[in-house]
Amino acid sequence: MLKVNSKEKAVLVVLDTEVSNNWDAGSLMKELKILTVSCGADVAGEIITKRAAPDAAYFVGKGKAQEVAVMASELAADLVIFNESLSHAQIANLERKISCRVIDRTQLILDIFALRAKSTEGKIQVELAQLQYLLPRLAGKHRALSRLGGGIGTRGPGEQKLEVDRRRIQKKILYLKKELKKVDKRRMNRREKRKRKGIPVVALVGYTNSGKSTLLNSMTDSSQLAENRLFSTLDAKVNFLQLPNNQKILLSDTVGFLHALPHQLIESFKATLEEVVEADILIHVLDISNQRADELKKSVYNVLGELKALDKPIITVLNKIDMLQKDKNLESYLKRYENSVAISALKKTNLQDLSKLIESNLSLSRTIIKKLIPHSEMKLISTIRRQGRVFKEKYGLRGVYIEAEVPAILAAKLEN
Repeated sequence: MLKVNSKEKAVLVVLDTEVSNNWDAGSLMKELKILTVSCGADVAGEIITKRAAPDAAYFVGKGKAQEVAVMASELAADLVIFNESLSHAQIANLERKISCRVIDRTQLILDIFALRAKSTEGKIQVELAQLQYLLPRLAGKHRALSRLGGGIGTRGPGEQKLEVDRRRIQKKILYLKKELKKVDKRRMNRREKRKRKGIPVVALVGYTNSGKSTLLNSMTDSSQLAENRLFSTLDAKVNFLQLPNNQKILLSDTVGFLHALPHQLIESFKATLEEVVEADILIHVLDISNQRADELKKSVYNVLGELKALDKPIITVLNKIDMLQKDKNLESYLKRYENSVAISALKKTNLQDLSKLIESNLSLSRTIIKKLIPHSEMKLISTIRRQGRVFKEKYGLRGVYIEAEVPAILAAKLEN
């Protein structure tokens, strides 16, 4: 893995169009700066320009591209980063005009993922996303490949110095997809085992850097990597958590979401994101100290919509209340967000309230059983005690009569 040259200087360009969703140009630039710094580069200059729609040839228009070129030259910039995906033709035209490397937001995000990927699975997912991004931009030339391996936006498959054509890239994509299917099969086997044991799964979702990993650590005494940076971890992490009613659940941390998350990443990380699809309940961790909390929520829900996971019960965790300005009314936030609780994952504030809310939501998928368990099936008694809440237990000649509240999955197993 190539190290980022901390002296690389970047000029950032944000195009504000009439179809630029709910994010204003200033917020788009702020996030682009955070992404750039996450790659280790210095932000040398910024340009925000407004157009009705992107220009097909130069994205920002030929005149504005010339203005970007002048700024990049004056600041001795190493690269120019645009806030949206660029076509191969746009990149080629802009590089001829600007005379330095040009990358787009998707390449920048892929680069961060390449930096963060540690596991074999994570590396496969990142490489697959990079190749899927690169393939339509080849345009039958090897020039695009020659750009790989020399700075931000170039990590991953380019380090192998492959001089390949479209067919070889397609072949590599097929190979990586097969490898991910193997990983997914192992993951599915683990899920099936959990289902057979009747253990509910609760998945943490949220915008990157919202505090999901910190929350997992605080609630389960985990050692999941949790840093104040974007995409601090890419690999799903699952830990046991015991609720106040003694019910055990699996708490799963997933890759952070992002505004307009590149489609390549959603496709490549579907195996990891299956934890979200298969979960019984979702916990949406929302950074309530962020002024754009509502927009962050919409971005998360857009991704959940793509994953077809919006039909699940969702608990909204208003995190980082320790960073909230004192004049902010916390009660008004709780009223605004349905099924919510306010916490500080870092300070471990109100985590018991969150556990009770999880318990309450799970109770909707729990049921009361009244069963006579034969002496030959005594191991079921241990399972009921472990996963449920026992109200009555009476030993007799034919077995043990038990009344308890248990997960619906376990109740169905007992019926059989």
